[in-house]
This record gives sequence, structure tokens and C-alpha cells, in this order.
Amino acid sequence: MRLPGRYDGVARPIVTYGSNPVLHRPCAPVTEFDRELRHLLLDMFASMSAADGVGLAANQIGVDARVFVIDCPDADGEDVVGYVVNPVLTVLDPVGEEPAVELTEEGCLSVPGPYAELERAFRARVDGVDVHGQPTAIEATGMAARCLQHEVDHLEGTVYVDRLPEETRERLLAEAAGPEGDLPA
Repeated sequence: MRLPGRYDGVARPIVTYGSNPVLHRPCAPVTEFDRELRHLLLDMFASMSAADGVGLAANQIGVDARVFVIDCPDADGEDVVGYVVNPVLTVLDPVGEEPAVELTEEGCLSVPGPYAELERAFRARVDGVDVHGQPTAIEATGMAARCLQHEVDHLEGTVYVDRLPEETRERLLAEAAGPEGDLPA
């Protein structure tokens, strides 16, 4: 679902791992479909763009709401641009010769800097509603499918590093913190 003027919002700071509890718990379902929700979505697109991201969940800017935005290429290089409110993820079976899963590098705006290989389904779909409460869905392959899975994880309180072995997670969080220790552990 595209949003007219989607990059006209105000970029907000990105919440980093360990700095705000909203990043580490399931987000609340959206029940009000009003001007405030539209402004949140505009701010989310602007925040994602300013941070040079390909997807962003509401809790990554400190908002406890089941909403994400995406602007990410699929397996064919086509841009998947949109948003979903109250998304429900479905991992889909491969079509034709597609692989069921893909192991590739993944990163996160909330863990700035490092990347790690993580297995994700090659094809995924999210169903939810738009800014008016009307049904909408996004189905994607490749990196865009990875992004759908990553953003829905955020809305469940899971950051991608939480899916990694403890030793790898600790190394990545230390790398993201840098020599100054800016990222809370």
C-alpha cells in the first residue's frame, strides 16, 4: 500500500538495541485510524530514508504500534514500497525453482553497523490494513521478503540479533557500541 507524499514527514531518531523497552516487547495493535496514524507513517518513511534503511517498524522510533514501512528491492530487483498496519506474517512455499530459504547478510538500524548471516524464508506475505482500516497485503521475494520478516519480528519485540547464537550476538552488539560504548548492551 503506497502512501502519497510518503517522504514528507519528519525524521525521528532511531531507537537502538537496549535503549528503550518498546523495542523488546510486542507492540500494541492500532485501533485508531486517524490523522495521527497518517503522520506516524509519514514520519516513519522519512526516518527510514534519513537513516538509509529499507524498512522500519514503529517501535524503532519509540512508538508502541503495530505498523511498519518498507522500501526494498525484491528478488527481481523491483522496489517493494508500502506499509502495513497490524500485519500478520505468512511464510509462503516457494514457487517453481525458488529456494524455500535464503542465507544472507542482515543488518538493522537499531544495531547500527554490523551485519550477520541469517536464514529467512525466500517468499513471504503480510496481511493487515491500511491507514483507513481497509484490508491490504504485501507479498515479496528475496530481500523484500526478508524485510517483511524482519519488520514483523520488530513488532513482536525481536531484533534480528536475538535470532543469532549468543556469542555472535554479543560480538555484534559490542561492534555496534564501538569504542565509545554508545549502544546499551
